[in-house]
Amino acid sequence: MQELFLGELVRLTAEEPETIARAEIRWLRDSEFIRLADSQWEIGSERMIKEWVEKQIEKGPQPERYPFRIRTLTDDRLIGFIGLGVDLIHSDAWVGIGIGERDAWNKGYGTDAMKVCLRYAFLELGLKRVSLGVFAYNPRAQRSYEKVGFKLEGRTRQDMLREGKRTDTLWMGILREEWFALQNGEKS
Repeated sequence: MQELFLGELVRLTAEEPETIARAEIRWLRDSEFIRLADSQWEIGSERMIKEWVEKQIEKGPQPERYPFRIRTLTDDRLIGFIGLGVDLIHSDAWVGIGIGERDAWNKGYGTDAMKVCLRYAFLELGLKRVSLGVFAYNPRAQRSYEKVGFKLEGRTRQDMLREGKRTDTLWMGILREEWFALQNGEKS
């Protein structure tokens, strides 16, 4: 059996609130990261992030939320996050990912983390599909998602304003059988 949360370049982990807050406040101060990762954000403090994480932990395990942090295998460095929001009734999930450390961009870490997350979603959780949204101005992320098998399913035209210009949001998804076909070397 394969190590569940281990990829070729990264591993998915749980982290202490202090560790998460220390990393995420640094990432949230990087406007390029924010513009690539989210459609809206709030400027906060390290204390606010830590308190929010602690409240999530206090709620206990939630079968519809699976948050992970991404650490490199080479130097065990915390570089990002990935998480699933699961709809148990329909057996599908939304995935969100962010690589916060700029020097970790374009190194394959996000693609590897997504592979691990999809393996968990389809093999362990038994989900039928996983979906995501990505901004049209982020072709690097689009290519990464396509590498692991996501397909473009739709587009919301000019739904977001960035730097005075309207831009689209792209919607992508991967089905369980498509993921299995890729694992067996088949084209989906």
